[in-house]
Amino acid sequence: MRNQQTTNNLLTMKPFTGVRVLSVLIILIILITVNACTSSTGKEMVQQTPAPALPVISLSKYPATIYQEFSATLEGSQDIEIRPKVDGYIEKIYIDEGMAVKKGQPLFLINDRPYREQLNNAKASLVAAKANQLNAEINVSKLEPLVTANVISEVQLKTAKAVYDAATASVSQAVALVHNAEIDLGYTLIKAPADGYIGRIPFKTGSLVGVTTTNALTVLSSIKKIYAYFSFSEKDFLQFSEQFKGNTIEEKIKKLPEVELVLADNNVYPMKGKVETVSGQFDDQMGSISFRASFENSGGLLRSGNTGKIRLPKLVDTALIVPVESTFELQDKVFVFALTDSNKVVSTPIQVSGKSGNYYLVGSGIAPDAKIVYSGFERLRDGVVIKPEPVSVDSLLKSRPL
Repeated sequence: MRNQQTTNNLLTMKPFTGVRVLSVLIILIILITVNACTSSTGKEMVQQTPAPALPVISLSKYPATIYQEFSATLEGSQDIEIRPKVDGYIEKIYIDEGMAVKKGQPLFLINDRPYREQLNNAKASLVAAKANQLNAEINVSKLEPLVTANVISEVQLKTAKAVYDAATASVSQAVALVHNAEIDLGYTLIKAPADGYIGRIPFKTGSLVGVTTTNALTVLSSIKKIYAYFSFSEKDFLQFSEQFKGNTIEEKIKKLPEVELVLADNNVYPMKGKVETVSGQFDDQMGSISFRASFENSGGLLRSGNTGKIRLPKLVDTALIVPVESTFELQDKVFVFALTDSNKVVSTPIQVSGKSGNYYLVGSGIAPDAKIVYSGFERLRDGVVIKPEPVSVDSLLKSRPL
């Protein structure tokens, strides 16, 4: 159209000189030639563009294992608060935060001088009480023959024996005071009650601590075995009760398969755990019930306070599977490119009911035996004709099983 307009303009112009007319004719010839070449090349390109060859798979149903994930918090099998049993100033701290300790290892030393003096006083009182007891015993031994000889009355002997009994009681009391003083002195050296790791230490050397101190000196976590606490909703709990056989919840728990622990970095903890117990009642506010799984932790990788996810396996008899790489997401929906009879592709949304390894389990949206593009569809759009290259799902499962 543009070339035609240019031609008309040129024809309606005033007469030119011979050179100028020749130049105009040359320009017209060039424009007509370029236009013809462009039209011809475009038609040839459209006609010569081949349909892209893409791998295509036929969907089928297979038995699969899906995983339910539940948020979990980790605690050591023993989280022991270390608290002082006597009052005093911290004289020495033998450990540091995060340190591994053995049972019986010294942790803190509270100034023990007052308690040593208390023990010395108790021992001195015991010596005095024993001396009084011995003196009373001597008096009784003196009076007994005199009473037998009717030299003195029996009342005097009874009085002497009463004094002896009182002295004996004083000895017992003094012995108890010595034992108490020894115990208090022993409490000044605080030792680890179990193997574990030291938590935060909020106190420093010289701090005044005692039995009424609010904060613990530290928390000792025994983490050879770690407990993971997670919760079921009421719906999950009912499904669990129906899925596993048993007359009691305890019997059903024993039939639960081993569980996996997904760490905060999305890596799976190398050792599997076992669900051991369930809470006796639901949380009224959360509408959930708590379960506890245990994991061996000989390497010390897990610590109290960690978080993660419990992955509970569930066997599905038959499920329609789709490789994850055969899908794409758009507006929070999962799509595949389905193949029609005319080898045209159509983007189709699917409902994902679970995931097993590198495969989605399809709940609805596409039928078994449907064909979808396996990969290489980054630039595909609806209605494009492709050349399908069949790929067997069985071959995919051999390299990457469910």
